[in-house]
Amino acid sequence: MNSFPDRLLTGYKRFMDSSYDVERDRYRVLAETGQKPETLIIACCDSRAAPETIFNSRPGELFVVRNVANLVPPYAPDGEFHSTSAALEFAVQSLRVRDIVVMGHGRCGGIAAALEIDAEPLSPGDFIGRWMSLLAPVAEQMHSNTVLTQGERQTALERISIRNSISNLRTFPCVSILEERKKLRIHGAWFDISSGELWLMDSKTGDFKRPDR
Repeated sequence: MNSFPDRLLTGYKRFMDSSYDVERDRYRVLAETGQKPETLIIACCDSRAAPETIFNSRPGELFVVRNVANLVPPYAPDGEFHSTSAALEFAVQSLRVRDIVVMGHGRCGGIAAALEIDAEPLSPGDFIGRWMSLLAPVAEQMHSNTVLTQGERQTALERISIRNSISNLRTFPCVSILEERKKLRIHGAWFDISSGELWLMDSKTGDFKRPDR
């Protein structure tokens, strides 16, 4: 049997001696009463862009769904397996979150893959290729834009994909109905890994702006 990674065990010991010790009572309450986060964050599984770290959140404050390139597929009740849709359904219908944040980030590998033309699949299943095909229409538009540099195309698609995911969010009846009743709010955000800057999407214009600190 392979040994458990030492780095993780060391990290766990530090967690128990610091974070858990500080939040011990909070963890016990959460264990007894259950979770009731008010915010769902749909983020990328990139190891550099963890929402709990970026927003300095406490245990039980955020319900986080992470996938490649923080995508939300359209509503598709087809009997297949839908991990992101299942988590969304649970957060909205069971946890009754009040806010949903779709958070992208700079230098996203999934977005870079979407911009590659005729890229070779990583495996015969081509799961990433199939997943990123959700962005195929807008990615093709980026390819045809010869004015933008490759880096500019990357950043543009990272932000366009956030707006695209928000549009897909609204195809879910449980989301659109609650938003119309003003019981649910939807937000877009983009995190710059290199600078630590957080850009928020204007709900009216779709533009991304840095908030006042």
